[in-house]
Amino acid sequence: MTATTIGLLLFPNLTQLDLTGPLQVFSRLPDAKVYLVAKTMAAVTSDTALMLPPTIDFAGCPQLDVICVPGGTGTDDLVNDDDTLAFLRRQAEHSRYLTSVCTGALVLGAAGLLRGYRATTHWSALEDLKAFGTIPERSRVCIDRNRISGGGVTAGIDFALTLAELLADRATAQAIQLMLEYNPAPPFNAGSPDTAPQEVVAMLKQRMQGARQRRIDAIRRAAERLSVGSAPAD
Repeated sequence: MTATTIGLLLFPNLTQLDLTGPLQVFSRLPDAKVYLVAKTMAAVTSDTALMLPPTIDFAGCPQLDVICVPGGTGTDDLVNDDDTLAFLRRQAEHSRYLTSVCTGALVLGAAGLLRGYRATTHWSALEDLKAFGTIPERSRVCIDRNRISGGGVTAGIDFALTLAELLADRATAQAIQLMLEYNPAPPFNAGSPDTAPQEVVAMLKQRMQGARQRRIDAIRRAAERLSVGSAPAD
């Protein structure tokens, strides 16, 4: 049986849980070959103290069955990175699934790969998807044909288990969930702006103002570039 090839994109200042949550799930799939793909073979810095070494670079990467783009503040640069966007477009031509976690969806959008598709992302970036002709959907996991996106950060595990069922079967995905003891029982009901105390939502939005403006500027440039270029959505 031919192994399913899965590539998770590495880039500076990614949110490591966006990557490592799905990585833990995908690594337990039978007959799967998982790559950590980056522009070069240099280790990348995450948004924590964790350094992440790639296992393969763009030039050496085989055709992938699954592409997964995690999120993080580094996506503000990635949405205007020609090499990364070109790599995603090439891979998308023959991949089975184009996927993302958190603001990784913005990168797929900047590559022109979510035009006309529904997708989700972190709640703070959901409306930004519209700049790329994407239909925002407020959900934990969004499936639209062969595009599958996960919401913010921890939703990456939900997304990965959803994809595991599609790549294998339900029993396999459930066995992975059980092995990981993924049985969430958070101490607070504050994981969404709909349920968190409004003073907490306001405090976090205030803290994010600078980062929010940087993202808005990056998205504007990426949308302008996309509108004058050619980037197939199918």
